[in-house]
Amino acid sequence: MMDTVYDLIILGAGPAGLAAGLYGARAGLSTLLLERGAEGGQAAQTDRVENYPGAMLEEESGYTLTARMLAQAEHFGAQKQNDEIRDVQLDGEIKTLTGAAGTYRAKTVILAMGASPRKLGCPGEEELTGKGVSYCATCDGAFFRGLEVYVVGGGDSAVEEALFLTRFARKVTLIHRRDQLRAVKALQEKAFANEKMDFIWNAEVVSLEGEEELKAIQIKDVKTGELRRVEADAADGMMGLFVFVGLDPNSALLEGKLPLEKGYIPTDEKMHTAIPGVFAAGDIRVKDLRQIVTAASDGAIAAMEAQRYLAERE
Repeated sequence: MMDTVYDLIILGAGPAGLAAGLYGARAGLSTLLLERGAEGGQAAQTDRVENYPGAMLEEESGYTLTARMLAQAEHFGAQKQNDEIRDVQLDGEIKTLTGAAGTYRAKTVILAMGASPRKLGCPGEEELTGKGVSYCATCDGAFFRGLEVYVVGGGDSAVEEALFLTRFARKVTLIHRRDQLRAVKALQEKAFANEKMDFIWNAEVVSLEGEEELKAIQIKDVKTGELRRVEADAADGMMGLFVFVGLDPNSALLEGKLPLEKGYIPTDEKMHTAIPGVFAAGDIRVKDLRQIVTAASDGAIAAMEAQRYLAERE
């Protein structure tokens, strides 16, 4: 890999990275997608995609959509390599990315590492992750068939995932810090109309209990400070807690390498970062709306700007 100098390396294969791969490869750039896990990023964990233009209304999931995006990028010549990048050198004409499996060099780089689910940070969370605590309803929802499940959050993602969980759980209770949801009206209407859903308002989770399974949740009223302990039904033996309280950018790799704002990468409207030849796209970028459609837009713009950057240096 070290001998090859790509025109474009894209770090991350979520919707932003995949769109960049398509546009870069189709523009004739030698293009490499680097991804530490499966393609699709956060989008691939979404059970149903209804707001991406052209999505199949009845059967489109984040996985099916991003799988087609990857196939399309590869059709035009983009290559994909699985590796965990541990260091980047972004200054200079040739950029170097060093991973666990190899070293990669390119004339331009698009940073599209996305973001990861934010954790609650309360006692018991780390120990019980995978033992009742989850951050992905589509990944783990089926494990809670017939059980009681709690969802933390009040935005679009929290309500969408809570509704999805009603397919499996006996009851889904949404815990929110405020006295009303932040989700769009259409989602709120679905949630309030669902007989399996209940709500705990003005509350936050302060601790989790259990050894091999989640057995109890300690909840605090944010207005009165009153504590409430919710226990798993004795017949069930366990309960579920799904956390959807926002995202944190996957930018630790960039500390000291690039200016960041609360971990996010600032860019101009053409996806340029502070370093020439380095662009950012998708959820890792400073932006207002983080959706599949805006990520794909970012990726397309970034790839075209990379092509323009190279053309100006010929």
